[in-house]
Order: sequence, then structure tokens, then C-alpha cells
Amino acid sequence: MRNVNNGDVRGRNFFREFKSNYKANSSLALPVILSQAGQVIVVLADNLMVGRLGATHLAAAALANSIFIVGMMFGIGLVTGLTPLSGKAFGGGNRKEATEWFKQGIYTFPVLAIIQTIILAAIALIIPYMGQPKDVVELAIPYYLVLVLTLIPFQFFFIFKQYAEGLGNTRIAMVITISANILNIILNYILIYGKLGFPAYGLIGAGYATFIARFFMIVIFVWFFFKFSFFKKDRIYWRYTRFNLSKSIKLLKLGIPIGGQYIVEMLSFSLGSIMMGWISANALAAHQVVMSLVSFTYMISAGLASATTIKVSHFRGQGNLKQVRKSVFSSLHMVIAFMTFSLIIFLAFRFKIPALFVPAIETEVIAIGASLMLIGGLFQLFDGVQVVSLGALRGLEDVKIPTIMVIVAYFIIALPVSYVAAFIFKLGPQGIWLGYMSGLMMVSMQLLFRFLWLNRG
Repeated sequence: MRNVNNGDVRGRNFFREFKSNYKANSSLALPVILSQAGQVIVVLADNLMVGRLGATHLAAAALANSIFIVGMMFGIGLVTGLTPLSGKAFGGGNRKEATEWFKQGIYTFPVLAIIQTIILAAIALIIPYMGQPKDVVELAIPYYLVLVLTLIPFQFFFIFKQYAEGLGNTRIAMVITISANILNIILNYILIYGKLGFPAYGLIGAGYATFIARFFMIVIFVWFFFKFSFFKKDRIYWRYTRFNLSKSIKLLKLGIPIGGQYIVEMLSFSLGSIMMGWISANALAAHQVVMSLVSFTYMISAGLASATTIKVSHFRGQGNLKQVRKSVFSSLHMVIAFMTFSLIIFLAFRFKIPALFVPAIETEVIAIGASLMLIGGLFQLFDGVQVVSLGALRGLEDVKIPTIMVIVAYFIIALPVSYVAAFIFKLGPQGIWLGYMSGLMMVSMQLLFRFLWLNRG
């Protein structure tokens, strides 16, 4: 009885020790998760509305988005480095320095966004040579070029978003993002189908809707900045801040590796999808079903990773290394608990969930999907640890070595193992997912141990 009571006491003490961190992480992560969920809903609405125009239009949208998203994610990665720098200054009580980092972002990132826009626009010239059907290409190029134009307002928005997150406020970006998502869906309906007196623009109408919604996002955030009391001190310090080359270089030294991490991950999963297509159409369909489920659970990990970056940068600014460790461990507790719950759901409903996505007669797709969900349940557990560990290291401004770890994990471990397991050892679709899991297992442990090593004191 004494041992049981002692165990209960230790459990309560453990919970009390991390309770404040759980609450802080949840309050920061939830708005990020809701913002991402809203974006997923917009993508779903886009596909549903464009799909009504026909399979060719849907294929054209998929082609354009698959090219554009690589450049967009790199741009997001570039700006992400602003959060730990401004967060460290804010955590250390130096709001003026935090504002200086913000203004350097305003000086630096739009120039890069313009360069990215030019490069992405030039890629339109090679789309006809990508081996896609001619009618798909003809629809895709105009839509793609409109998407490219959205990069500049979208990156401007992310400068404000990442700065506000550095100050510990994730709610403003959530409100603006969800409002823009609603606007995007309404404009999709109006401009795609020609409602309220507007012409029916078809697929390119979806592009116009996206551009207007993203321009709306930056306009509203600028309005918040100049009207909201939360930014009152920033408006004062803003006037006395000039361009600082060393700070701009520091932003790029953080941002470029983070952008590289995003690209590596995206390319590896795209190549995995291509390998699935080599096996069969049913394998690819099952893969897409399970990937959509894993992408949903990933939003939780990404939200906790953002919260971790913010809290680590704040405590680092305060010089409180003990709280740095506690904030990271609390995020790991939360992500492991959620992913374990997801694993149980995946295992219990591995046949029923894939059956929701395809007709009952597609028994092979359901069977493959069920087998992939077994692996996917474990996969997301390691993915959660990886994402939170990356968030912790970004809070420490440690990005170069983690980027190398990510490159090795995906390109040297995951993809080769996927190919060998699927095609040499004849494990098929399951082999590709086992390859993914092997890479994630390795990099999640490496990143976690690196964080522990950097905070060994």
C-alpha cells in the first residue's frame, strides 16, 4: 500500500511540475492548430468546387499546386527564423530589440519574395515539358501564375504572423487566417461559377479568390499592427529602427536552413507517392487515404512545435535553462500522449476508416490502407517527436545541424530503404512506409538527443 501511495504522490508531483507548461503550450498551440485546420478545409473546398468543373480542371489544379507549394513552403521557412530571434528578445524584456528584428524582416523578406516570385513564374515556361496532358497544361499555367502572385502578400502576412508569435500571441494570426479562409471559400463559389453578376472564371477564378484572400490577410494584419494596443510599443520603436545588415544576415542564416527542411520533407513524400504509383493505382489510392489521416494528426504536432519554439525562445531570453527543458519535455509528453491515442484509433479502426474514403467494392484499396494504418500509427509517433524536437532546436536558434540530420534521414535512409523494402524485398506499399518510419525513427532520436546535449547543463 505504501508503494502504491508513493507512486500516486510521485504522479501528482510530476503533474504539478509540468501543469503550467501544459497550459501554456495548449494556449499557444490551439490557435495554430485551428489555423491549419482552416487551411485544410479551404483545400478541401477548392477540390470540391474545382472538381465540379471536371477531372481535367482538378488535375490542372493539382499540377499547379504541387509546383507552387514547394516555393511557398520555402518562403514560409525563410520567415520562420524571425520567431526565435524576436522571442528571445521579448523573453529577455527587450521589446525594442524584438521590434528591430521585426523591421529587419520587413526590409529583408519582401525582396526575397520578389526574387522567388520571378523564379516561380519562370518555371511556368517548363510546365509544358513535364509530360502532362496538353489540356491539363493549358488550364494549369494561368492558374499557376495567379498563385505565384499570391506569394508576396502571403509572405508579408507571415512576417507579421511570426513576429506576433515571437511575442507569444498566436490568436491574432488565427483570427485573420480563419476569416481569410471563409472569404476564400465564398469567393471561390462566386468566381468559379459566376455568381452575383460576376463572370464564371472557372479554375482561374479559384486563383483570383486565393489572391484576394491573401491580400486581405496582410491588410488586416497591418490594421491590427497600427490599431491594436498589443503592438503599441512596437509602433514607438518602429520609427527609430533602421536597416541592419548583420541582423538581416542572421535572419537568413536561420531561415534558409528551415526552408530547406520543409523542401526536403515535401520532396521525400512526393517521391514516395511516385514509388507507390509504380506499384499500382490501388496502392497509390490507399497511400493517399492514409497520408490524409496522418496529415491531420500532424497539425497537432505542428501546433505544439510552434508553441515549443515560442516558449524556448522566451525562457532562453530570460536565461532560464531549467524552464527551457521543462517546456520541451511538456510538449513531448503532450505529443506522445496524443499520438499514442491516435495509434490506438488507427489500430482499432484500420479497416473502417479507409472504407469511408472509397466504395465498398474497392476491397484491395481498403486492405492496403488497413495495413498502412498499422505502420502509420507508429510513424506518426516518431513524427511527433521529430517535429517538436525541431521546434525546440529552432527556439535555440540551432538549425544547420538539424537540417543535415533531416536531409540524411529522408534522402539517405528513408527513400533508399523504401525502395529496397518495396521492390527488392517485395514488401510492396508497406515497404515504402517502413522506409519512411525508419528515417523518422532515426531523425527523431537524433534531434531529441541533440536538444538534450545542447541543454546538458
